[in-house]
Amino acid sequence: MKLDGLTVIDLSLFLPGPAATQIMADHGARVIKVENPSAPDPTRSAATFPWQQGDETVMFRNTQRGKESIALDLKTEPGKTALLALARKADVIVEAFRPGVAKRLGIDYDALSEANPSLVYCSISAFGQTGPWRDRPAHDTATVAAAGILDVTRSPEGDSGPAIIGVPISDMLSSYLALSGIMMALYRRATTGLGDFVDISMFESVLAASPNILGPVFGGDQAPERLKERTHGGNAMLNIYETADKHFIALGGGEHKFVAALFEGLDHPEFIDAVTGPAGQGHWPAIDFLRDTFRTRSRNEWEAWFTGRDICWSPVVTLHEAWQADHVWERGMRFQDSQGNDHVGSAIRFTHEPAHICTELPGIGAQTAQIIEELDLTETDREAILDRL
Repeated sequence: MKLDGLTVIDLSLFLPGPAATQIMADHGARVIKVENPSAPDPTRSAATFPWQQGDETVMFRNTQRGKESIALDLKTEPGKTALLALARKADVIVEAFRPGVAKRLGIDYDALSEANPSLVYCSISAFGQTGPWRDRPAHDTATVAAAGILDVTRSPEGDSGPAIIGVPISDMLSSYLALSGIMMALYRRATTGLGDFVDISMFESVLAASPNILGPVFGGDQAPERLKERTHGGNAMLNIYETADKHFIALGGGEHKFVAALFEGLDHPEFIDAVTGPAGQGHWPAIDFLRDTFRTRSRNEWEAWFTGRDICWSPVVTLHEAWQADHVWERGMRFQDSQGNDHVGSAIRFTHEPAHICTELPGIGAQTAQIIEELDLTETDREAILDRL
């Protein structure tokens, strides 16, 4: 597999770091998860993440598979000594402490890269390691709000206020950027022999995902007027319409051929020219027409009508429906292990050396004894670590 021979130390919790390191594990890296023996990963807890399959939460199963777990208290000298020994042997370290915490613990990039100059050290935080907001606490929703995205995430019908986005986009975008940054640093290390520090901000990951909506901001020095913008409700072909049975249909492409296919199919070609033009007021009559038209038939009837027509569209399905789709199963994005537990598959596909997913999950500190035997530690340090299990 692509990452065979790579050793990754994962100090992170919850989603951004673990999601990135799980991708690495799926593609062959050895990922060693470091957990505090008295305060293990919160995603193990059914009190916090109540949905389970088997003995584990769905969240833990789909962010921690294929990893090893070593139990270390990094506030103790033996714990820090063991992590330093791990860092000497590792290629990558991923952490998601609040800025300054790793330095206070003595396990920041400066400390660990001194022992291993080839180490790639990735820090994921809400707002980054520098700047006036670096110490602000935040999880996904707050960083998305700070990036201006919640303000433009509203129903195109009426002003219902900002809506919580259905997936933790800053968590996942920062996870993918972390993976990208790590891979870039490893690629460069191949020629220089030196690692690097990768500073990933959840907030900035959302900012970086916004180039297609920044026209009014950069070009007009103003906030977008949503119903005049193509992706915020001002384009008839990038919009959501209610059906007769209170379901919804989403249109998702405004190229001329899709516009023509829709309005010719509905026997109203007079809307084609306006809807092919810029978003905003010229689209509003067509949007009103489509709202009235879509309410005349059920979702199933519209699905039958759209079948075979060259139009970008989809019914708005529930999360349950989405993960039941034949396409999802056939492509392996959902699969089951031998015990019948469900897993999210790998979205990175290679013709050669594809992912080989290990669905085994680490118990808290399950590999501690094995891992510390591989490290250059004194017998006293080994005993101190094992005594805390």
